[in-house]
Amino acid sequence: MNQDSLEALKDIQHIMAKSSRFISLSGLSGIAAGTCALIGAFFAHTAVESYYQQYSEGASVPSELRNQLILIAAAVFVAALLFAFLFTYKKSKKDGLPLGGEVSKRLIWNTLVPMFIGGVLILKLISLKSYALIAPASLLFYGLGLINGSKYTLAEIKYLGYMQLVLGMLNLWLPKYGLHFWVVGFGILHIFYGAYMWRKYETSPSNK
Repeated sequence: MNQDSLEALKDIQHIMAKSSRFISLSGLSGIAAGTCALIGAFFAHTAVESYYQQYSEGASVPSELRNQLILIAAAVFVAALLFAFLFTYKKSKKDGLPLGGEVSKRLIWNTLVPMFIGGVLILKLISLKSYALIAPASLLFYGLGLINGSKYTLAEIKYLGYMQLVLGMLNLWLPKYGLHFWVVGFGILHIFYGAYMWRKYETSPSNK
């Protein structure tokens, strides 16, 4: 009787979690996003190194290099977004949960609002040629987006957001190392966190 009650309680908790939180985020999305970020960082580093082999490190950033870095960042963002959609779609289909449900819409809205504001700020920083502040701004507003959206998905997401905020604040005082902080925040943390989430929620026997 006690065992039956425990099983019934677990079923009720699972149903409540499905109705209040979008729990079909795939850890593979994080791994893919982190991998895309590392590849993008490699190309960005190569572009910067190639430029500074011809000019002194103190030289201003030319429009060609700036546009190349913006293109790399945009490609990384689009690729990460596509992988996130692909893996999340597959997991939501496996879980039998609608990808376009009310909870997922709230998650997307609450996550994207801070990121959109951050994107507007970054565009202004680019126009002012304040390039050293772009990396910390992206980390800070991304962290805020994760924390803001975490109430509609897996609770662990907010801790990833806190780590992004810490990196962003540190980067404000170490602006010359923006690419390094970017690699850690968007690359390494995503891969490790994605692997952790994948193992906990997708490979655990209790989740199969």
